[in-house]
Amino acid sequence: MEQAPGERRARSAYVAAAGVFAVGMAGTTLPTPLYGLYREEIGFSELVVTVVFAVYAIGVIAALLVAGDFSDVLGRRPVLLAALGLSLLSAVCFLFQNGLPLLFAGRLLSGFSAGLLSGAATAAVLELAPSDLRARAGLAATAANMGGLGCGPLLSGILAQYAPWPLRLPFVAHIALLLAAFAVTRALPETVAVRSPRPPLRPQGMVVPPQTRAAFVPAGLAAFAGFSMLGLFTAVAPSFLALTLGEQNLAVTGLVVFSVFCASTAGQMLMGRLGVRRALPAGCLVLTTGMAVVAASLVVESLPVLVVGALAGGLGQGMSFRAGLTGVSAAAPDEHRGATISAFFVVAYVGISVPVVGVGALTLVLGLRDAGVAFAMYVILVSAAVGVFLLRPPPRTE
Repeated sequence: MEQAPGERRARSAYVAAAGVFAVGMAGTTLPTPLYGLYREEIGFSELVVTVVFAVYAIGVIAALLVAGDFSDVLGRRPVLLAALGLSLLSAVCFLFQNGLPLLFAGRLLSGFSAGLLSGAATAAVLELAPSDLRARAGLAATAANMGGLGCGPLLSGILAQYAPWPLRLPFVAHIALLLAAFAVTRALPETVAVRSPRPPLRPQGMVVPPQTRAAFVPAGLAAFAGFSMLGLFTAVAPSFLALTLGEQNLAVTGLVVFSVFCASTAGQMLMGRLGVRRALPAGCLVLTTGMAVVAASLVVESLPVLVVGALAGGLGQGMSFRAGLTGVSAAAPDEHRGATISAFFVVAYVGISVPVVGVGALTLVLGLRDAGVAFAMYVILVSAAVGVFLLRPPPRTE
């Protein structure tokens, strides 16, 4: 039976919201292949690279803690528009940067944007989908997040390697995409009934309702480990490729990072077949295996081995991430769903920031390769511990 135009628009709205989500997230990883060029132009150490990267995560966490529930009060669409505006300001900072101050400002604004997007866009995608497509919408939300993160370095790596103005053109391209995303967002239906009088907007901190905690704790630990791996690839892997493995092609760098996020998306699709209960521990154990291969690639200095480890690690991260997000979202009450999802992302972004700065500091003592091996071992220990914990048999009830 042919669908009515209104029904088709309703069924496609969540796809449009996922596209907006992906465009916004792409800006957060756009600088990844460019850090080596910034290092040559400005002159700074690997530790500073990781600090520049971590400033982004600080912005994400601050936005999630201060404004994680704003979309529950103001509506999804106003918060999405604000997030896109912050992403646009970030791109302008990178476009006109002439030193570290604008790099830091651009990364901080990018973090604020991602923090607003993480909760509001995920909730919008889920809520815009018809009830019979909720499972598919869950995949669309997490795939938009990871797919956007992967497309950023691929786009900038190709443009920086093969087009003029390597430190400018990627951000011009992203500004054009953001303008299109603005237009799409303005046309999206609002899914939140705004109350009158409007409740006051207050920093909400970490909101994890009591009925959600049993699902939240293991999911959060798995997200912490998985995002630590993503932090390694989006902040330090370009240096591994250039300085340890001798790969100078920026398009290859972007492609390697893109492959991690593609594998993450594949892992999310696989989660749908396994279900939340099996995918969460399985994802942690696959992530453990992938990080062991990454460590081996640094020891033997092999790009193909690194790619295999990246694919395995991304697959495991994707399985555990979607399983965790699905479980937490399902357990959260409707009135606190946006805030609870934001709390989940807070834990994830602590994982993507603090350990990565640690590996940057370790490079000053151990050197780049040994610091990378030490970091891989840390992720292996965390992800393996979570996976084994989740595989334990349930307690007997008398």
